Amino acid sequence: MADTTHSPAPLGTRLARTDKAWGALVLILVVVAVLDTQQLWPTITFASGALLHTGPFILFAVFAIGYLKATGAETILAKAFEGRETRMILLAALLGGLSPFCSCEVIPFIAALLAVGAPLSAVMAFWLASPLMDPAMFAITSGTLGYDFAIAKAASAIGLGLLGGYGTMLLKSTPVFANPLREKPQVGSCCGTKKPFSGRPVWKFWAEAERRETFRDTTIENGLFLLKWLALAYVIEALMIHYVPAEWIASILGGDGFQPILLGALVGAPAYLNGYAAVPLVAGLLEQGMSNGAAMSFVIAGGVSCIPAAIAVWALVKPRVFFAYLSFAMMGALIAGSVWQAIS
Repeated sequence: MADTTHSPAPLGTRLARTDKAWGALVLILVVVAVLDTQQLWPTITFASGALLHTGPFILFAVFAIGYLKATGAETILAKAFEGRETRMILLAALLGGLSPFCSCEVIPFIAALLAVGAPLSAVMAFWLASPLMDPAMFAITSGTLGYDFAIAKAASAIGLGLLGGYGTMLLKSTPVFANPLREKPQVGSCCGTKKPFSGRPVWKFWAEAERRETFRDTTIENGLFLLKWLALAYVIEALMIHYVPAEWIASILGGDGFQPILLGALVGAPAYLNGYAAVPLVAGLLEQGMSNGAAMSFVIAGGVSCIPAAIAVWALVKPRVFFAYLSFAMMGALIAGSVWQAIS
């Protein structure tokens, strides 16, 4: 008789399969329970209350993304890359700052556009703007940081796209942007979503079974994505408020000068989790004394340089173009932070 028993998977294999965000959340709570038991319940109640407060915004964002994916609205993006180069840059920045799709989802789309000769300037505008704002991001940001900050961030996303797009157009004859594509660009997506629909959008998607399935899968996938990252971020926010002295944050990232804005951009670039998780963290930093300008430079620099957004660029273009992308991001973050500091 054949032996049908199976030995348990090694611990390393099981850990590798564990979702990193959920694993980090559980680990943090276990550490708090062991080292500071009295702080465990306040941390849980703070995070739960914050999730309930942003719940309506999360639901709106999840259903909006599901609807736009099921209808095939991403096909509208292609219209941004038609016509004169200056017009393409403008439309690419606008659509990049408002589209509901993450950077890694549009890698195949961008690769195809570059392959057929779409100007790098318009692609750069889209790349810079797209990781910073979308309907879900706007809903979460406005629910936590207020509509003024959300609108300012959306305007900054579009402005950054215009800066990078027109800057690339002006410098396209320089060695930096000569032969920008890798020899064999990687076009795989890091997202687990289905292949986008082609053709014209179908706004009444519920008449087709495949689109209904896409709506269901996208809604569930994005709902779980937002839940895990926001839960982790709210727990970190609670601990940051409790353990990190407000005077320390205020002394480094507070004040009205340019230094906090610069430090916000420099810290945001490597420290960013993702756009959704960053919102509660910024709220906590603001409560601890972070300046408004530093908060804006933090979310702009961090959003463009976070791993999914950076991978989308790195996978397709040569390193010198990638570093130009990061340079535009840092410049735009400093400008956005300075303007927001002046008017807020």
